[in-house]
Amino acid sequence: MATESDRLQAAFLDAVYRRANRDDGAYYVDRATAVDGPVLELGSGTGRIYLELLEAGVDADGIDLDPASLALLREHADERGLDPNVWRGDMTDLRVDRSYALVTCPFNAVQELTTIEEQQAFLASVYDALAPGGTLVFDTFVPDFEYIAEQWDEWQQRTVEFRGEDHEYHTRSRLVDAVAQEYVSEKRAVAPDGAELFAFEGRATLLPSREIELLVRQSPFESWTATGDYTAEPLADGHSAQVWSLERTA
Repeated sequence: MATESDRLQAAFLDAVYRRANRDDGAYYVDRATAVDGPVLELGSGTGRIYLELLEAGVDADGIDLDPASLALLREHADERGLDPNVWRGDMTDLRVDRSYALVTCPFNAVQELTTIEEQQAFLASVYDALAPGGTLVFDTFVPDFEYIAEQWDEWQQRTVEFRGEDHEYHTRSRLVDAVAQEYVSEKRAVAPDGAELFAFEGRATLLPSREIELLVRQSPFESWTATGDYTAEPLADGHSAQVWSLERTA
């Protein structure tokens, strides 16, 4: 059951992410409209990308672990006259009643799987949910160790307009396990009167491309490619985002 703090967090972060200048939305819409068959989006959140799929005419389902985010997604869908099919679900243990031509997992969500067992279960579960010839597409950021050394561990603050008022938005990332390359991402929002709207802390893992490739090589997927920055360019030094496309051929 979502608390008031959960609902405020979902709404606030929805406002933050929708104003961000990201290239992923158009990329995933292009991938979804190019396939012949249904699409499943993992980590749909409040619908930033998922609702764009529906508006583009894609037969798309979505899952997320956060009920507050899914509730807001449904509100946005109602405002836009869309009919979403989303439910609370775990990407490491998909329960679906049809096979998909495409499964997507945008916005670094894979990095929230912090153990090898979770990562392997994710790949196996998605493989089983795909139709023969289907594709899994997911992205993660390329770890920039110069940026991490200079910016992590320090609180960053900016002003975010939320519901007609300026709020303070505080964020910080910090490495908590150097061996496992795990980090914690902290987010906190403060209202104009000084009241705290929410405080959130989430654990995730850095995923360099070679670690992802090792996981993919041990997965059921028969072939794969990695590109950079939501383009068709092969992943290379200088890209900030890595996009993996895994093919089920059998």
